[in-house]
Amino acid sequence: MAGGKKNARLPPEVNRVLFVKQLPYDMTGEEMYDLFGKYGAIRQIRMGKKDRKDTRGTGFVVYEDIYDAKNAREHLSGFNVKDRYLIVLYYQQTLSDKKKDTSRQQKEIANLRAQLGEQ
Repeated sequence: MAGGKKNARLPPEVNRVLFVKQLPYDMTGEEMYDLFGKYGAIRQIRMGKKDRKDTRGTGFVVYEDIYDAKNAREHLSGFNVKDRYLIVLYYQQTLSDKKKDTSRQQKEIANLRAQLGEQ
């Protein structure tokens, strides 16, 4: 990679971990390595379980270098794989935490409503 690009400032949401949606359900980890490995060294790939509706068709790709992840996202977002257009996003822990907090708060509200309804 050119040395000038290494010094460029990246937006804060850019990181080494990509969250991929719209993966074909029959796609294997090896096919993921073949597709995403073209853009740089991969540290890890995790794919959602096919038997769980909430995780199938999704996956995470962790690159060794942040610039490789940026390059892969730019090239593969919207890429057609087995008649499905990939959605490639930067993984953001804060968004994941907010979703967990929201579900926890909803449970607390339901518990409080149940307690108040009993009194």
